[in-house]
Amino acid sequence: MGLGTLKTSHGEIQLPVFMPVGTRATVKAVPPKDLEELEVKIILGNTYHLFLRPGHDLIRKMGGLHKFMSWSGPILTDSGGFQVFSLTKLRKITEAGVEFRSHIDGSKHFLTPELSIQIQDALGSDVRMVFDECPAHDSDRDYIKRSLELTTRWAKRSKDEWQRLGSNDQLFGIVQGGMEKDLRLESLKQLLDIGFSGYALGGFSVGESKDVMYDVLSSTMEHMKGITAPIYLMGVGEPEDLLFGVKNGVQMFDCVIPTRNARNGGLYTFNGKISIKQARYFDDPAPIEEGCDCYTCRNFSRSYLRHLYLSGEILACYLNTVHNLRFFMRFMQKMRDSLKNSRFEQFSADFLNNYNKDIA
Repeated sequence: MGLGTLKTSHGEIQLPVFMPVGTRATVKAVPPKDLEELEVKIILGNTYHLFLRPGHDLIRKMGGLHKFMSWSGPILTDSGGFQVFSLTKLRKITEAGVEFRSHIDGSKHFLTPELSIQIQDALGSDVRMVFDECPAHDSDRDYIKRSLELTTRWAKRSKDEWQRLGSNDQLFGIVQGGMEKDLRLESLKQLLDIGFSGYALGGFSVGESKDVMYDVLSSTMEHMKGITAPIYLMGVGEPEDLLFGVKNGVQMFDCVIPTRNARNGGLYTFNGKISIKQARYFDDPAPIEEGCDCYTCRNFSRSYLRHLYLSGEILACYLNTVHNLRFFMRFMQKMRDSLKNSRFEQFSADFLNNYNKDIA
């Protein structure tokens, strides 16, 4: 299962790994120096959002995304495909690419596989993604099949442009196919024929039930056992999802869950999730989690954090996010250690037994 190393020009990353999302060249509420202290090894940036604001030409002029945001570690950039997928009423898909209107000001743009790669090249990311189409989970089979074939053609064009630019970063293909197991396999085979530095699984956690996601994911991973390149599950997820993914061989994850939930008062512990807004924490002197080494847990009580959150204080976003990110980093480290020591199954069982306790 899952152990490995991803080598980039900004450092080596031990796999499996979780990548915090830095959509607009920032992991919300947390400065880069703190991300380093939290032992974050790689972050994700968003091609679509950075293309619209401030623009990839400006970021190139400022020395690339690493320098622009003062982050010295590796960066993975997505292709913009998922964001375009979410703009259902504002976009039109053609063979050439996608015409869409900006969610910011309504201005019209046209994003192609070639332009997506050019934007990522301007950003200077270490891992880049091919441009893909992400169909809705309830799309009919005929649409999903046409979509994955379009994604394959776009993947080939993305790779051609990546090779033309001649950069030394990595390019990942994206497996699509909706919740159709045989179409997932067809998509995978087509991408393997093209050849990529790594392989991502897109189109999960887009509205399907967790049981369906797990079923299709495990089926797809059965066909990826011989692949030595990194395998990346996009946009997932909760701790139990990461555990299931690693069990099935996934090595890379990203999700907004730890940062978004932190801003909404949702905090993670190895015994379950806490909603800090609840009255039970009014006079609770304990940290979020005993034994956690994050700055928040070493210095502040649940009572104080509840007060900050209910008062609408900006500090609540920072302190809550610091804890959640540290939880996810500790969680991934424990998984890596259990894999090295051949104790993953026991770790998984123990975690799920404790994590399912209702302490919210």
